[in-house]
Parts: sequence; structure tokens; C-alpha cells
Amino acid sequence: MAERTADGPMDAGRFAALADAYGSALHRWPPGEQAAAILFADTKEGRAILARAGRLDAILDRHRVEIPSPALHRMIVARAATEIRQERRRRFWWLGFGLAGAGLAGAVAGLALVTVVSPDIQPDHYVMDANATSFGDAGPDADQTEEDL
Repeated sequence: MAERTADGPMDAGRFAALADAYGSALHRWPPGEQAAAILFADTKEGRAILARAGRLDAILDRHRVEIPSPALHRMIVARAATEIRQERRRRFWWLGFGLAGAGLAGAVAGLALVTVVSPDIQPDHYVMDANATSFGDAGPDADQTEEDL
């Protein structure tokens, strides 16, 4: 038995699916479905489906959840605070690793740039250091033969 709605017929399968989702109180159903549901609820199938949904509603209405104990509440809050501290610490370390990695990448890029850009040309002049003179090496390890000449 199908009743007509603006969106199509209301059949027993659709009515049962809506009753399972929204319960036996038709005022809780989607507004677009209520008119067709009211018409289908007057049928024998509709009353049976609503009765089954009503029994489930009654069972769910009787269910009560215990209030958590203060000890459980304190334990949950303490664990959450510990998790927050650990997460901040992990985030700090990962930030440090990221900054170190960025610095290392910059150093490698700078080294590569200097290696590629700098020409490998031998100088055409000699740069003297502190131990060299124009007459030879004047350092402590200099040969005495050069001085005897």
C-alpha cells in the first residue's frame, strides 16, 4: 500500500527506515516526510512499525548513564594535562629539528654555490706569508745553506 508524497510514494520500507532513524514520534521526523508518514501510520502496517519503534523508544528512554566519580574526573583531567605537556614538548623538538635542517640545507647550498661559482684558476703571483722573504724562507726551519751563500 503506497501513499503519494511530493517526493514520491511512502512505502513500508521507507516508513520502517524513518521509524528506525527517528523513532515512533512523528513530530521528530523530517518535515518533508511527516505528511506522508501520518497517512501511512493509519494503515495496519504503519501501526505495527510504529509499535515496534515505540518499544525501542521506551527501552532507550529508560537507559541512564551514571555520573562519573570525582576520582575518575581528576584522573581524566590529570592525564589530559600530561598529554598537553608532552605534545608541546614534541612540537618544540620537531621545531628545533626543522630549524637545524633548514640551517644545514642553507650551509650545503652555500657550499655548493661557492664551489660552482668560484673559478678554479691558479693565481699568477705568489702571496708571501709571514715566514717568507724575497730572499727565501726565513722561518725557524730554514736551511743554513741558503744563508751561507
